[in-house]
Amino acid sequence: MSNSYQYIDPDYTYTDPKTGLLKNLHDISDSDVLLFVESSAVTKRLQELYENPIKIKGIDSLFEIHKHLFKDIYAWAGKKRTVEISKDGKQFFPTSHFDNAFRYIDSLIAEFKKTPKDNKKILTEKLVEILDNVNYLHPFREGNGRTQREFLRLLAFEKGLTLNLNPPDSRSVYERYMKGTIESDVQTLTDLIFELINTNDK
Repeated sequence: MSNSYQYIDPDYTYTDPKTGLLKNLHDISDSDVLLFVESSAVTKRLQELYENPIKIKGIDSLFEIHKHLFKDIYAWAGKKRTVEISKDGKQFFPTSHFDNAFRYIDSLIAEFKKTPKDNKKILTEKLVEILDNVNYLHPFREGNGRTQREFLRLLAFEKGLTLNLNPPDSRSVYERYMKGTIESDVQTLTDLIFELINTNDK
């Protein structure tokens, strides 16, 4: 997690005031241990979604994915954040307007579902629009990137497409993805996803 993230959480809703670490179900107080345990648990849960994919119905499915990925680590897995977050001085979507954002993203998902399976260009554009809005929403205290990448993978999967925004050996994909999401650079994200998306012939 980047040090450039800032959280307005004076009541220590999510963090231990002594260690500064996220409160977790294992009472881990060492940052390296927490990183390892979290990463291992999430990797296992991601594999489960590959084997038994859930159907994306709307924004609620994003919360279902987050809960599945992080339920072994955090009590608040699958729950919307109650604190404000900013990165590099830019604030993510304010919690007070979440409901409006949820309705808008649901409309984007509905548009994606209506798009013909064989129109790769339009499907890519719809996925980017969803990603850009979900990233700006940043609905969780932690785990937004991993959750939204899986969310997009599953949306593409429903159209008979494969989309891996987190390939293990591609620094370039990661850097382009981060540039696109952090800077809300829709063109970078469009080029990246169009390049990565493929027909699922399995």
